[in-house]
Amino acid sequence: MLCLSRLSPRYITNGSSPRNDSLILLTPVPDPENYGVAELDGAGAVRRLVEKPKEPATDLALVGVYMFTPGIHDAARAIEPSGRGELEITDAIQHLVDTGARVEPHIVEGWWKDTGRLDDMLEANRLILETIDRQIDGVLVDAQVEGRVIVEAGATLERTTVRGPAIIGAGAHLVDAYVGPYTAVGRHCVIEGAEVEHSILLEGSSVRGLDGRMESSLLGRDVHISRSDRQPRAYRFMVGDNSEIAIL
Repeated sequence: MLCLSRLSPRYITNGSSPRNDSLILLTPVPDPENYGVAELDGAGAVRRLVEKPKEPATDLALVGVYMFTPGIHDAARAIEPSGRGELEITDAIQHLVDTGARVEPHIVEGWWKDTGRLDDMLEANRLILETIDRQIDGVLVDAQVEGRVIVEAGATLERTTVRGPAIIGAGAHLVDAYVGPYTAVGRHCVIEGAEVEHSILLEGSSVRGLDGRMESSLLGRDVHISRSDRQPRAYRFMVGDNSEIAIL
């Protein structure tokens, strides 16, 4: 989850009123049935929380940012595991509400992305890259860097073109490569004989020898993608939990 917002002047305090037992951040979403949803009372305090309701009463989703007084520990001890066998934060907050505690909502005024989903992760990456300025501290060898690009110290680009906005992390090695806009290449990544655009490569990952362009993709730490000339031709994958592969 990534969130950029201004916080309201109403907050948890141990001094004079207002005094809240919890502050939670909410944001309107088009698909509230996929989130924990908050219902507010006439005074603007949280009245009810429902986890993934089939018929949401509001479109206000919990964004995963909470502030609590120590009373949350008593609430956590008082609730039972959910059907998933877990103690749910929504149940703990609901316990606060049910026992008369004041749970104050704050509506996010900036942008918020649920980064558990690929599209939102790429969109958050795009929004962040839109804020960078050009800074070239790495080594360029017959390389071309266009626009707002950060090349961190220790990175090496050989016979490579990078079009910004993009960032190339320290220790990355790009050879005979193309990196297109809205791409973040992590530390110690390798791109060799390949094209990558609108993607995120986390630390230590590599892309080598692809015939086509890799785009709108996210590679985790130490993930390696390559193409072999060996026969017979076949696809070979080792994929972790909750992964997705699209072959176009």
